[in-house]
Amino acid sequence: MRPGRGRTLLAAAVAVLIALTGCDSLRPAVRTDATVGEADLRYGDAPAPASGVTLQPDVVLVGGGGRSVRSVSADGLTWRIDAAARNARQLEPGKVMFITGRGVGRVLDIAEDGGDLLVTIGPVDITEIIRDGTFEKQGVPLDDPVTYPAGEPSWAEDQPTPPSTFGRSRPVRRPPLLGSSDPPVQPPPQRGGQVGTRTHGYQVYSSCCTDGVGAHFAYDDGGVRLVGTVTLTFKRPDAAFHLAIGAGKVTRAELEISGGFGIKVDFEGGIQDGQNHKKVFPIPVDISFPIGQVIGIPLSFTVSQTLEVATAFGAKAGTVKGSGEYSLAGKLGFGYVNGSVGPRVTEQFQRRKSLLNSLTGVPVGVMGLVIRHGVRFTVGLSAFLFTAGVYFELTTSYGATLGSALGAPYAQCRGVGIGVKAVFGVGYRILEPVVKVINKILSLLTPSRAPTIPPVAAASGPRWSADVYRNEEVIPNVAVCGHALK
Repeated sequence: MRPGRGRTLLAAAVAVLIALTGCDSLRPAVRTDATVGEADLRYGDAPAPASGVTLQPDVVLVGGGGRSVRSVSADGLTWRIDAAARNARQLEPGKVMFITGRGVGRVLDIAEDGGDLLVTIGPVDITEIIRDGTFEKQGVPLDDPVTYPAGEPSWAEDQPTPPSTFGRSRPVRRPPLLGSSDPPVQPPPQRGGQVGTRTHGYQVYSSCCTDGVGAHFAYDDGGVRLVGTVTLTFKRPDAAFHLAIGAGKVTRAELEISGGFGIKVDFEGGIQDGQNHKKVFPIPVDISFPIGQVIGIPLSFTVSQTLEVATAFGAKAGTVKGSGEYSLAGKLGFGYVNGSVGPRVTEQFQRRKSLLNSLTGVPVGVMGLVIRHGVRFTVGLSAFLFTAGVYFELTTSYGATLGSALGAPYAQCRGVGIGVKAVFGVGYRILEPVVKVINKILSLLTPSRAPTIPPVAAASGPRWSADVYRNEEVIPNVAVCGHALK
């Protein structure tokens, strides 16, 4: 049989099977192949909108779910999908691809490579996907996470190597890269909440959710050495949410996470003929709790983290060390109804271990260190930087300053500052440094495509903020220490 005729008969047979199983179904009638489950776990469940939800008109539902995905680049921008998947040929720049609960985004570029399509996506607001619908659930357990490491995304490096999976548009075929191999792809997920990654020169070990969510970090470069752990502690948490969207507008949004929350930090840093630095980055790991389909939309509860470390070592040699632990709140969350909004934080601040009292070191000059740990809880769609939905983010800032051990007039001066801030809303938020990296990558698209690609925004949707706790302490409480530590 000639190859062309064989393909024609095969296509006809597939068409008959689709007709027999229901042409409007997004899932096959029989799901016995283990690889189907693996694809769903790795790339997310397929949508199957039901009565009660209306999608925006430019959303393209691509059939097959995770089975239609070949791979995803580590930066999350490029999805390699089966060109024969239902509705895949309807994708074009400006439309929204919706292939799985983790594969949702605004199409920025599309190219063909063999039997695959390389689809470059950017973030979308949840209201750019859903026009009408009410989504709610109580008692979502947060005890059995699926951990998604990004691998080696371009936004995890100080000097990213731009992926070259972009370029000419369909139907021109081209290699997926300027070089000879594919870009780094996301590794498979794993059960449990512990995984190690490397980002911006830091080794980071993420953990969730036995006693909380946190990150252990280590840095050793350029004469500066740092090691520490930051944790948002809790016990047996669960979540509840409510999101109502009408005519593309959020009319009600509520998110509440219980578990008895606290904050904990320990660190040790030193400098030896090195240079100070400041690093701000997302930890390239998603900790996800699949919720399942809510009126046909596959939602997940996702925990993500960000880290900022800034050194202010005032000499060429010295060390600083400290640790502290505090209870913070019984519940975290917020509510927005009919134009009224506010945090729902049952504050229970109590010192368990004083960071100030633990602060020690051997400073030749003033030793200063700032660590900021952000934990974001999101109920929504998509993955990594582009997760959109209802979110509550808690950022804890720890500042520690140790005065010089040489010539202290009364005693060695020590100072700490602790601040806890909440940001909450509906949509997505991306760190500004990361947005710059992404937009730099997108600017490398060929000039013929560039006019159709708007820059990625750092945030979308309504959002609010509130201070949860703030305090500064200096000992000994004398004027000279106040001036010396500034």
